[in-house]
Amino acid sequence: MFEALVVGVSAGGLRALTEILPKLPKGYPLAILIVQHRHRDSDNFLTEHLNELSSVCVKEAELREAILPAHVYIAPAGYHLLVERDKTLSLSIDPPVNFSIPSIDVLFQSAATCYKNRLVGLILTGANSDGSQGLKFVKDYGGFAIVQAPNTAEVDVMPRAAIDLVDVDKVVPLEELAAFLTQARFKQNSTVVREKLDE
Repeated sequence: MFEALVVGVSAGGLRALTEILPKLPKGYPLAILIVQHRHRDSDNFLTEHLNELSSVCVKEAELREAILPAHVYIAPAGYHLLVERDKTLSLSIDPPVNFSIPSIDVLFQSAATCYKNRLVGLILTGANSDGSQGLKFVKDYGGFAIVQAPNTAEVDVMPRAAIDLVDVDKVVPLEELAAFLTQARFKQNSTVVREKLDE
C-alpha cells in the first residue's frame, strides 16, 4: 500500500493545486507533501487558501511534525522540506538546489529514502528542471511516478524535463489528476504504458 504522495510544482502552481486538492476526499489515505517554488518572503496565502477550499487538512510543514494521512504539508518559504526515516518532517536552510529553496529534488529524495516503494511522486507545472532528479529517485526506490500532461500545464518546462529523464508510470491531464489519485488506478510495482504526448 502506498503511504505518501510527494508533489513538486512551480509556475502555475496555484491553479494546479486548486484543481487537485479540493477534490480529494476527507479521508484520503495518503499523506501529501508539497514543494511549491515561491519567494523567501512569501506569506501564507497559498496554504490558507487551499485549506479553506479542501476537505483534507492543508498546513505549513513544521519541524519534527509527524506525517499523517489526509494531511497536506506545504514547504515553508525559505526552507527545504525533508522526510526523516521515522516519518517526521525536517526543515533545512541549506543552500538552494537547482536555484530553488525549497527544492523539489530535496523533498523527493528524502521521501524516497524513507518510503521506498510506498511512495508516489507527482510533477506538475513549472519553469525549470527541479524535480526531475527527485522523481528519478522515487522510481529507483520502487515508487510510482506521475507527471502532469505538459499540454495541460501553465508552463510545461518542468513536466517535460521529468518525462525526458524518467521512465514515468503515468502522464495525466490536470483535470483528471484528482480523480486518478482518488480512485487509486495506479498499481504498486506495475508498469503503465505512457500516453502519447501532444507535440
